[in-house]
Amino acid sequence: MAQTVNLKGSPVTLIGSLPNVGDRAPEAIVVTKDLQEKTVGGAKGVVQVIITVPSLDTPVCETETKKFNEMLAGMTGVDVTVVSMDLPFAQKRFCESFNIGNVTVASDFRYRDMEKYGVLIGEGALKGILARAVFIVDKEGKVAYVQLVPEITQEPNYDEVINKVKELL
Repeated sequence: MAQTVNLKGSPVTLIGSLPNVGDRAPEAIVVTKDLQEKTVGGAKGVVQVIITVPSLDTPVCETETKKFNEMLAGMTGVDVTVVSMDLPFAQKRFCESFNIGNVTVASDFRYRDMEKYGVLIGEGALKGILARAVFIVDKEGKVAYVQLVPEITQEPNYDEVINKVKELL
């Protein structure tokens, strides 16, 4: 059965399969704001936090990215990537405007690989962009935490994410 989330109370179906805790984290290729390809997921020898958001041009996504940039600053052994469908050029302007430097901001526009994480919105007004979710991958490449935010217009539970990252370090 397809996973769903809500957009302002109305359900929307997601494409792909949400990985379960304990599963091997799928490798997905995204493109950074500097047009470099980056692979997220898989074993990297560090704790990975993969955050998906609909668009950095929305207030909730902007707030979420700024908060994670601040909250995860200075944590060694952690690689954080915020992924949206925004083009890298817009992402670069966003990062420069808000001094985002502690997390990597990347786009899934080229390969749409985040479907491997089950977060591609498959219908409605936001069809083709990403749902709001957070995945934590341990050093060995296993999914250690999954938070699919049930209402796209709401922020994730930051405390749960930070606590899980600290637990894995």
